Amino acid sequence: MTTEKIALVTGANKGIGLEIVQQLAKAGFRVLLTARDRQRGEEASRKLQQDGLRVEFLQLDVTDETSIDRLAKELVSQIDHLDVLVNNAGILLDPPNASVLEVEPTVILQTLQTNTLGPLRLTQKLVPLLVKSDAGKVINVSSGGGQLADMSDWAPTYSLSKTALNAVTGMMAAALKDKHIAVNSICPGWVRTDMGGSNASRSVQQGADTVTWLATEAPADLTGKFLRDREIIPW
Repeated sequence: MTTEKIALVTGANKGIGLEIVQQLAKAGFRVLLTARDRQRGEEASRKLQQDGLRVEFLQLDVTDETSIDRLAKELVSQIDHLDVLVNNAGILLDPPNASVLEVEPTVILQTLQTNTLGPLRLTQKLVPLLVKSDAGKVINVSSGGGQLADMSDWAPTYSLSKTALNAVTGMMAAALKDKHIAVNSICPGWVRTDMGGSNASRSVQQGADTVTWLATEAPADLTGKFLRDREIIPW
């Protein structure tokens, strides 16, 4: 039986990711904060450490296979299990009023590389550590923009990437169910971050809450679902 609870959060030097790190650390986790920018990641980690939280920085670019491989090898030398993987890193490259009729394939591919393939590749690499947890959990930060049930033309490349991420979630949940690893997607809502803007209706605390709930309190058999505010929502 493992005792120390360990979580890893991607894209976590600011915004929702940073808030997730803080909430999990306050809940008693040892949290591995990852970011592409070393300076910003180390600075974010240092501030949380000064508050007495168990947070460590590891550099990771989810679009770089070499970076993912390096992180996976580094983790094996540092920890013997991983309880929670939060795939939070994401980009939104669509200009205002972008239309799916006009998006460039190169922008779609770049967005998919970060928002969809990054989480897929990283999860694949970290399964050996997740299976050593008493109850491993993978939490993908998606978006209502990716909901097929309420699809619109808003931010088309971003929305496409999140729809694809939801598909990854469902397939991973099915593949890992027998290994007792729960995999879910969450929609944080419209959050006041660099991406969401200052006019957004929700705080980072609200945006991060469902992630923390899934990591700490949710039923162990809750898997293969899409959630917002701790409630299951349509795909």
